[in-house]
Amino acid sequence: MDWKIRRFGQGLFTVWAVVSLTFFITRMMPGNPVDAFVAQIGPELENPQEAYELAETYMNINPEAPLHVAYRDYMISMVQGDLGRSMSQNAEVTELMAEAVPWTLFVMSWAIAISFVVGISLGAIMAYWEGSTFDTAVTGYATTVTSIPFYVLALLLLMVFGYQLGWFPTGGRQPSGVEAGFNLPFMLGMIHHAALPVFSMLVASGAASLTMRGNSVRILGEDYLRVARLRGLADRTIAVRYVARNAILPMYTGLMIAIGTMFGGAVVLEEIYTYRGMGYYMIQAVRMRDYPLMMGAFTVITIAVVIALLIADLTYGKIDPRAGGENREAF
Repeated sequence: MDWKIRRFGQGLFTVWAVVSLTFFITRMMPGNPVDAFVAQIGPELENPQEAYELAETYMNINPEAPLHVAYRDYMISMVQGDLGRSMSQNAEVTELMAEAVPWTLFVMSWAIAISFVVGISLGAIMAYWEGSTFDTAVTGYATTVTSIPFYVLALLLLMVFGYQLGWFPTGGRQPSGVEAGFNLPFMLGMIHHAALPVFSMLVASGAASLTMRGNSVRILGEDYLRVARLRGLADRTIAVRYVARNAILPMYTGLMIAIGTMFGGAVVLEEIYTYRGMGYYMIQAVRMRDYPLMMGAFTVITIAVVIALLIADLTYGKIDPRAGGENREAF
């Protein structure tokens, strides 16, 4: 129990440190968001002082207050669930994030699931046929795919299948002219719009296949597999219960870490496909110097990564008893 409390404390400290660092860096750099907001809105108002009042309303801080007071006010508002109001979208940041995060999770969950299923399957076959032509060919493919940045693949897929062939939409996240809800046309339209972003993230399957291959080859040389063969167990039983099961276990933590990696990748990916998820709004916030929206997106991404790592750390001991039970860290 003490170990779990310590891990939760480390997670909270990480979130606090990232939010605090982002707040101070953004406020202290030249042309900080408050000055930019006042300079942009002030000339349009009869009373320039109203610009500071609007800044306080949008950013949950008093622009004329000392830095430490502004930081305290912002942190209190954030803990209460108030992330301010977006200047570029003219909406509450909490509402924008609540609307955008499910769309990002929809794409990222499919991308992670397909990447790891494909990677694990290919890796297992590569290990079983180690040294064969198939192993050599797929190893080369996996190495090549892993070396390609996902955004380069995204641009190639968009150009070929979006603009040249017209098979997939070039932007958006849902079909137009279809009633939103749990109906077949809308669901199929969602999948159609998410297809290219999902395929763009499949570069992760290359790394997963190489990892699975390495784990499987290592396990194939273990003594307990020789004992299993001497006992007369079927090859299928050995492959499923002994090889695959033990080779997949070390990849569990990598799966959780991949969630954070793909959240970061969503920032660029959603901008390329104009997919209005969390990453898209974050790019818009940086471009428009929308401080509340920028901070809100940073905070959500940080919390998502910390939660994923906490889940991996707290559950790995239950999944793999060799890790030493609940009092051992997964990474």
